[in-house]
Amino acid sequence: MWGRLPRRGIVVNVTETAHWLTLPDVAERLDTTIVKVHQLIKDGSLLAVRRDGIRVVPAELVANETVLKHLPGVLTLLHDAGFNDEEALRWLYTADDTLPGTPAEALGGDMAREVKRRAQAVAF
Repeated sequence: MWGRLPRRGIVVNVTETAHWLTLPDVAERLDTTIVKVHQLIKDGSLLAVRRDGIRVVPAELVANETVLKHLPGVLTLLHDAGFNDEEALRWLYTADDTLPGTPAEALGGDMAREVKRRAQAVAF
């Protein structure tokens, strides 16, 4: 599946660069229940992966008591392209010199729609 990732970027070690939140921490940050967090993950609105046997979410994907606005759409596009959660995570954290850093970082700023367009291009 590496062929689907942008060739120009450097794949960062997400484990080292991302700040992780456990699901109870996500529930607290979103001011909701753990059941709602599980539903967000099941619906594809939020990305969670296992690290050391525990499901965690990159903190950058949860901002100001909400999931980043364009994240659910980007995740849907990546999943439609056949990416699993780990591959989607790698795509989000692959450095791109045409963005300010990684797609995950760009989702929180003015380049969010560009990230969504790029995820759509990967899907087709």
